[in-house]
Amino acid sequence: MDTPHTAPGLVAVVVYNGLSLFEYGCAVEVFGLPRPELGDRWYRFAACAAEPGVLRGAGGIQIQPDQGLELLAQARTIIVPGWRGIDAPVPEPLSQALRQAHARGARVLSICTGAFVLAAAGLLDGRRATTHWRHAQTLAARYPGVQVQADVLYVDAGDILTSAGSAAGIDLCLHLIRRDLGARMANQVARRLVMPPHREGGQAQYIEEPVPRRSNASLAPLLDAMRASLGQDWPIAKMAAHSATSARSFQRHFVGAMGMPPGEWLLAQRLAAARTMLEETDASVDEIALQVGFGDAATLRGHFRNRLGTSPGGYRKRFRA
Repeated sequence: MDTPHTAPGLVAVVVYNGLSLFEYGCAVEVFGLPRPELGDRWYRFAACAAEPGVLRGAGGIQIQPDQGLELLAQARTIIVPGWRGIDAPVPEPLSQALRQAHARGARVLSICTGAFVLAAAGLLDGRRATTHWRHAQTLAARYPGVQVQADVLYVDAGDILTSAGSAAGIDLCLHLIRRDLGARMANQVARRLVMPPHREGGQAQYIEEPVPRRSNASLAPLLDAMRASLGQDWPIAKMAAHSATSARSFQRHFVGAMGMPPGEWLLAQRLAAARTMLEETDASVDEIALQVGFGDAATLRGHFRNRLGTSPGGYRKRFRA
């Protein structure tokens, strides 16, 4: 993985006939726009054609990429947007170019059904990966060597990264910025996108009720109160009383509206707050654990190890601005 605050190099996005424009647009919006406010350490960006001839995206838009597959030999990061169809064959020259680029050290990232391209190239064998939940079972059946995680936003396996449905590609791209350049730059880009600065890769791909029967506004006061007092205990009974409902009804409504149980949401908020404090303050691990509601450093370390695969100290060393 890259060291934060170093030039992250060239991002090359693969384009093809029948290109999925939204996924391609996600990559362009995150990596391809000039960002003078971020200085001279931003990414270089280019598109490369997966095949010869006139390339048209979905809806008939014509695409004129910068170069062909030879561009992948120069890329530090390669992005494969959602493929033109899960049953559409992947051209061998594309598979070969991806394998060669990965073998020399390039990172390869897929958005949505782009995971089928990575799998066809053999890059996902023996690795964890995800794709859109509608196609996860097909991916697992077609490529049994892939450890498919069907219910997560994205999977970061180091030099291979995969995301779920289209919008989760933005989450993964922001996550990569966080890896490369630190939280502050990722947050700045997220603000320009009017996006949450960070959603954990393990968050559910979809929620039970995208427009729940009861408005999300009914949860807003509770969520604000919990965020403002993470150091307090928040048992289910207290949450339900704050929302003036029974514990059973509250939990059912919360999962339907937020896509996860209340305890999982609270844990994610506490981890996010701990990460921010590690990145931006000199507070000790014990102080942080107490302030965000983990109680002690051992508990905080356990959650960091389970969720992030590192220690608080290791995280601070890597992401501290």
